[in-house]
Parts: sequence; C-alpha cells; structure tokens
Amino acid sequence: MIKAEITDKELLTHLNSLEEDKLRIFTMAEGRVRGALFHGTRFVNQLRAQHKLGILETYILGQASLCSALTIPMMKDLEHTAIKFECNGPAEGYSIEADSTGYVRGYLYNEHIPVTKALENWDLGPFLGEGNLTFSRCHKDDKYPQNSTVPVDGVNIAKDFASYFAQSEQCNTAFHSSIQFDKQGRVTGAGSMYIQIMPKTGGTAGIGSQVDSHQDETEEEEELLRKVENAFKACPSIGLLYSEKEVDSEDIILGLFREFNPIITLKRDIVFDCKCNESFYINYLKNLPKEQIEDFKKNGPDPLEIQCRNCGSIYRIPTSKL
Repeated sequence: MIKAEITDKELLTHLNSLEEDKLRIFTMAEGRVRGALFHGTRFVNQLRAQHKLGILETYILGQASLCSALTIPMMKDLEHTAIKFECNGPAEGYSIEADSTGYVRGYLYNEHIPVTKALENWDLGPFLGEGNLTFSRCHKDDKYPQNSTVPVDGVNIAKDFASYFAQSEQCNTAFHSSIQFDKQGRVTGAGSMYIQIMPKTGGTAGIGSQVDSHQDETEEEEELLRKVENAFKACPSIGLLYSEKEVDSEDIILGLFREFNPIITLKRDIVFDCKCNESFYINYLKNLPKEQIEDFKKNGPDPLEIQCRNCGSIYRIPTSKL
C-alpha cells in the first residue's frame, strides 16, 4: 500500500495527543463473557485519507471497518475473513477484509453517495437499506472459503454484525461502534467494542469440564448475563470518549464492567493496511495478452495507472517495466 499522508496539522496535533490505537481483548464473569475494545481513531483517519472520503462515506466505511476489526480476536490460527454487504440503497454496500495478522482493508461500492438534504441523525437506512451480509472465512490450509449469508436491515452497522452472529453463528454477541466528528468534519475519536456470551463449556476449566453445554441457565446465571448486557448497553459513545484526551481504554473497560471482574488478557495492533505493491501489478500486466502489452507500449498510456480498490493506492507503471 502507498500510505496516504494526513496533512491537516490541527488534526495531527490532536491525534498525537491521544493514546495509541490498540485492540484490547478481555474476559469477565469467570470466563462466561469475552470481548474486545478497539481504539481506532488513527485507523479511521487513515482509511479516510486512503480513499479521500467525505463525512458520510467515512462514517459508513469507518463503522464497517471498526466492526470488522473486532472479528480478528475471534479468528483461529491463521485466518482471513472477507465481509461483504450488498444492499439496495445508494451506498450500494461495502467490502471489508480482516486478517488474523492484524490488518484490515476495504472500500465502499459507491464512494460518492448522493445526499439531497441535511442529515438529522446517523440512521443509515436511507443510504444502505436492506441487504445481505456475507462472511467468507478462509483458514491457512483451506482450498475454499466457508461462506455464510444473512439478511440485515442496514440501519445500524454494529447491529447488523450482531444480527449476523445471532443468525449464522447462533452466538449471543453485541457490537458497539462510533465515530466522533468535530465541527469541521475531522474524525477526532473512533472505536468499537464487542462482548460475546460463551457457552458454559467455554468458561473456566473447573466449571466448563463438568457442565452440559445444553443445560439451561439458572436464574442466578440469567441475572448475571442480564447485568452484563445492561452494562454494555449503558456504554456512551466510544468515539466521543476517545476524542477526550483524558480517557483511555482500560478506564472504559473497568468503568463499564467493574462488577464482573474484567481481565485484559492481550493488547495488539490493528491497522488499516493493504498487501498491494507495484510488483504485484507488474506481474498482473505481464500476464495480459502480448498484443495488448504491445499496444500499450506503442499507443499508451504511459505510464499505466492502476488503482487498488481495497486501499485507494495509485500505481503508475511505465510500459518499459513490462
């Protein structure tokens, strides 16, 4: 990827004052609940710079990418997931890829969404609308990806992801993501979080090894899970929290879930990045029919200009390299 430079000095000063972008994985309630919190303010600013997006487009692609980043700690071993949403709204949908090595890349199908009146709220229904959300997972040794598609309403991207996990994975999972803009339209804070209720066999070794996973929850357990879900619902805007310099990720986790003894088990980097490079596109062009290559050399254009759809990078390749 050719990394786009962020040139807004006021924005850069603000970004340098924030805690670093990190994803923090945590467990709580004796292992019955797992989750992750991702600070992604720089992450969203980078994807915006790569694709040169407006406010609405940044909000949609940013939300989808923040939620996709949360699927990385759910991956097993080396795994790559492609997440595609195809809808009937003017945004047309999005395509995101998340990799277990820690990178996310993706794009909107329409990067110039028509807006006919001032936005009154962040209801995405008029721009996305109903559609199908597809997860395609591929592990290191898989010959073919495993695909699963569910219908969603496109009103709220975080809820669309939760709906996917409820329908396809049969797993009680909640997502929250938000992006904070200042009055000039700069992204000053961005982040996402998920929690997932684990089956009884997925708790602590002492409990999990002795419990039938199909056994109904006791009243005490149901009350515990209700309290966890209510604490999650009480979370304020994560984007707003991250835009305030004195707030950090551990404060957010402990503040929301202190009652359930959360333990942060891992911190890791997640970046908006792409594996594309000039050599890849040169090899691609060399495999075109010889007649077409000769036509390029004779009639141009020279250099050839190729844009990576996943990250917006533009490669200008002289025909002499073919």
